[in-house]
Amino acid sequence: MKLIFEGHDERYTVEQSLLNLFPGELPVYEPIQPGDESWAVVSCREEAGRLLVTTDLCHLGGKAAAFHTASLSGTDYDREGQRRHAIGACFFQAYQSLTGNTPPWGMLTGVRPDKLTTQALAEGKTPEEARALLERNYYVTPERAALAAETGLAAFEAGGDLGPRDIAVYIGVPFCPTRCAYCSFVSQSVEKSLSLVEPYVDALTAELAAGGSMVRRHGFRVRALYMGGGTPTTLSAAQLDRVLTACEEAFGPALDPGGEITVEAGRPDTITAEKLAVLKDHGATRVSVNPQTMEDHVLRAIGRRHSPGDIEAAMELVAKTGFRHVNMDLIAGLPEDTAEGFRRSLDRCLRFGTDNITVHTLSLKKGSRILTEGLSIPGPQAVGEMLDYAGSVLRRAGYAPYYLYRQKYMSGSFENIGWSLPGGACLYNIYIMSELCSILSFGAGGSTKMVDPVLKSRRIQRVFNPKYPKEYMERPEKKEANQAAFAAFYDRGESGENRA
Repeated sequence: MKLIFEGHDERYTVEQSLLNLFPGELPVYEPIQPGDESWAVVSCREEAGRLLVTTDLCHLGGKAAAFHTASLSGTDYDREGQRRHAIGACFFQAYQSLTGNTPPWGMLTGVRPDKLTTQALAEGKTPEEARALLERNYYVTPERAALAAETGLAAFEAGGDLGPRDIAVYIGVPFCPTRCAYCSFVSQSVEKSLSLVEPYVDALTAELAAGGSMVRRHGFRVRALYMGGGTPTTLSAAQLDRVLTACEEAFGPALDPGGEITVEAGRPDTITAEKLAVLKDHGATRVSVNPQTMEDHVLRAIGRRHSPGDIEAAMELVAKTGFRHVNMDLIAGLPEDTAEGFRRSLDRCLRFGTDNITVHTLSLKKGSRILTEGLSIPGPQAVGEMLDYAGSVLRRAGYAPYYLYRQKYMSGSFENIGWSLPGGACLYNIYIMSELCSILSFGAGGSTKMVDPVLKSRRIQRVFNPKYPKEYMERPEKKEANQAAFAAFYDRGESGENRA
């Protein structure tokens, strides 16, 4: 779509709106010519403290226009946010007029739509007022606004228990038995990279030792530890023992005795009684078993080499080991699946009695086999039926939504939701999705996110570990620099820099 801006250069705002509302359209910055069937002219001007925005939109021959006004006030930063919101709202209104559609999340393009409700609650608004804000200011449907109010409240309550030196730790194990059709993560099939696993464990335990020293030296407290991937249980029992022992030695008293330790056991074809015993011995409070589907033909379509029966057997082992919390993941919209098949999968998962079920919506990620091979996937209407069924059935079974997030290129522009029974919420998921505290990451592809603990401001800084296992093992200096940046972030806050 050709984009013309008049009186502003808010490219990011308009481009994100375009990608959200017109999947497949890409921004083009060229003059509009007679006969062009896909373009938008977005104009903006200020008059007497008010912002006047117009959008003229053409798509596939259809045309529409919208006009939006907004007051400008506060600091330059505040005014910039008000300007971006007004431009995004006007583009959305033109889209609504052209198509008659209202996407579930309205004009919101970010991955954390409930962050707005958490902020509203922190400002003293009620959940009902926070919900109304999403409907009124961002055109979110009533159903999704109510959902965001629920998960936003869970985040608000979890944040109230965090101290200024409380952090979470992520440990990445980027190996899987095979690569799933929907995956674009930095994970490698063990079949192709078996020789890397043992030296990777060596490098990871060394990084944990150095990071633990920094954590203890600066007085941080680890409230939640999460081992993900990939599939951590791709490691042998002995390798898992080495990594978890390294965690205990690295963080020591910095590990909150009442905190949580979560391990993604993930693929049932990697789960053994011996590995589960190792996790239990090291104090893991939660494991996640991720069938994604209980339909045999869908498992084959996504490249899984296990059967629904293998999932049943893995869940029996998990139950016998006696973990306090267990999560199961499902994905709505997988290749070859149907609304009926998804319902059967969810019903079977509910029979296991786990206190957590996470329902993801398929995200069409670049580099995944779904796109490169053109696999057939359910349409948005079928995905909507899957999610509607999940919401109604899980609520009737006593589950409530406690965290959610969105991704780019999601089927039907929906969301991922974590559901739990009372007392079963995973704090790490809330911390990371609502950006409530810093996440110190270890392992290849690790993304360390530093969240200002003093000012409760919008200041967030990120540093990244080397992306691939081989590069990660060969560049210890990068990992050391990231840990130094983590400590310096807190030191700057304490010294008074960046204070308003």
